[in-house]
Amino acid sequence: MDIAGHPMFSRVVQRTRQARMLTEVVLATSTEQRDEPLAALAARLGVPCFRGSEGDVLNRFVGAAQAFNADLVVRLCADCPLLDGAVIDRVVRVFQESKGIDYVSNNLERTYPLGLDAEVFTRDALVHAHLEARLPYEREHVTPYIYKHPELFSLRNVIHTSDLSAYSLTVDEAADLEMVRQIYEHFQDRNFAFMDVIHFLRGNPEVGRSSQKFKRIEG
Repeated sequence: MDIAGHPMFSRVVQRTRQARMLTEVVLATSTEQRDEPLAALAARLGVPCFRGSEGDVLNRFVGAAQAFNADLVVRLCADCPLLDGAVIDRVVRVFQESKGIDYVSNNLERTYPLGLDAEVFTRDALVHAHLEARLPYEREHVTPYIYKHPELFSLRNVIHTSDLSAYSLTVDEAADLEMVRQIYEHFQDRNFAFMDVIHFLRGNPEVGRSSQKFKRIEG
């Protein structure tokens, strides 16, 4: 879907590349024919692509981590065109500063808006989850086996200075897409942080009203 003249995936890549602590940005998509346009778009953007199972996303992530020799994996979702590079960097930095850690995210106890999620974990933890996870939702959502087993993995959560969990900046519904389009139209080509978006929504409550009414289901 178009967002101010660019496909949403392009916006996701643009925002992700603002993070300074990522070695490489990789698309992990499915082998289904309908994902051919997405893989082609990734190629045009210079984003390497790994393709695997559509339903078993955990297996797909393991394959991508192995294909690109990633000892550390940062998981971001492609329905989040308002990702913030500084937030991604903060989560990665906390991981790097924590000795013996397996998993760090900013959503174990949510204080950031939905749509800014960043998960950082070791490939060893990912492979462990891949070998042990049995439930369908554990296979689809990649990391539940890790964060649901604190007795097996060392976990840490990153919190924001204030609780902004009531905001949703992800694209699940048509109303979300319309909200995001208005946000991009407002900022145009200026670089903006997620707090700029929050201030914009507070000053223009009609922009996000229809989007924020939906109840979100995470995993």
